Amino acid sequence: MPNKKNITQFNELKKVFEKANSVYFTKYQGLDVGEITKLRSEFYKNDVDFKVAKNTLLKLVLDETKLPNLDHVLSGDTAIAVSYENPVSPAKVLKKFMKEYDLLSVKGIIIEGESFSSEYFEKLAKMNSKEVLLSQLISMLKSPLKNLVSTLSSPMQNTLGVLKNIKK
Repeated sequence: MPNKKNITQFNELKKVFEKANSVYFTKYQGLDVGEITKLRSEFYKNDVDFKVAKNTLLKLVLDETKLPNLDHVLSGDTAIAVSYENPVSPAKVLKKFMKEYDLLSVKGIIIEGESFSSEYFEKLAKMNSKEVLLSQLISMLKSPLKNLVSTLSSPMQNTLGVLKNIKK
């Protein structure tokens, strides 16, 4: 029979997973309180929630929310880094933190309802933010239009140049 604390935590985790854009499952064993506090601070600056949860509760929440089954990930100590907006934010914070402390590792990832293995972590950590990618897309879309306008206006400029020379 589940106790009230577990039921409360289950309901909280369920709400988190339903709203989440991305969830990173991490191993945190070996980090002391100061290091975890520093990590939580970095996550807070980047609008990411960091929670430690029991594997059995995480399994139940994944089943309840119809998210991919990650039983192979849910063993040992598990903490989750949850982002509601930018799916790459947790990866960037974790990558930066892992440079300083080797103890932290990523066990698995769920992004927009699709699961990824820990091998994708490096690719996600190197990825630019959404704003940068959008500005690059706009730049690429703008470039052909700019070239088209200059090509179309070029004959008129040449004609005007010839008429000015004839006038002189």
